[in-house]
Amino acid sequence: MECARGPFPILCDHTGETEISCALGVRRLANSMLTIVFDLDGTLIDTAPDLIDALNFTLARHALPTVPYAQARSLIGGGARGMIERALILEGRSAATEDVDALYASFVAHYAEHLADRSRPFPELEPELDRLAQVGHRFAVCTNKLEWLSKRLLEALQLADRFAAICGPDTFGIHKPDPQMFRATVLKAGGEPHRVVMVGDSITDIRTARAANVPIVAVDFGYTDVPVATLGPDRVISAFGELPAAIAALGPVKNVMDDQSFIGQQY
Repeated sequence: MECARGPFPILCDHTGETEISCALGVRRLANSMLTIVFDLDGTLIDTAPDLIDALNFTLARHALPTVPYAQARSLIGGGARGMIERALILEGRSAATEDVDALYASFVAHYAEHLADRSRPFPELEPELDRLAQVGHRFAVCTNKLEWLSKRLLEALQLADRFAAICGPDTFGIHKPDPQMFRATVLKAGGEPHRVVMVGDSITDIRTARAANVPIVAVDFGYTDVPVATLGPDRVISAFGELPAAIAALGPVKNVMDDQSFIGQQY
């Protein structure tokens, strides 16, 4: 039965719980509170300007060619190591482990001091977080950026206090798309795994949600090199103002995520 109680319910049996259908079946969610777990880069925050600045600073410091912004933006995703490797390959250079290790160390050192120079929250984020928090929902961050860098970034943007947990691969020693990282983040935030929605921008986030058996809303303004809608999320939004309605509209969709070969990387 359809029910209009609360901001998110779409199917309600009037027992105090809501049923949300996703690609892996019907999930039963409490009306009183959801834990909404966000990815960071390309989802909450437009970090591309500072990531690309750090990449090009690092390349120039090592007497390597820099990468134009438009090209470099498509390199983001899968972590800083992956971005460095793809930048080297783009220039026809070797991406040997020892070379990447040296570049990675330089990248992190520079990025840590400049991670909020030009990075900003995506439009409408803060008022929508206010709106969702007012009705009792809690928030967490689950990212493949290192926890200490993630916290430093969110603190610099005065957003850290909004999240009950901010977790990276160094928090638990695992990274997305391992569902254990996601589940551990939910528990650290004080949430319950069966009362969760994920929000992300990438193949990694979608695979994480599928592995954790939770619904996912994807943003189409992130850093994927293909349209995120083609990757099989449950819903797609183009602005944060659409997020509450997207959660409310979650319904059965086809799970097309069959390729399990991806392995996430760290920032």
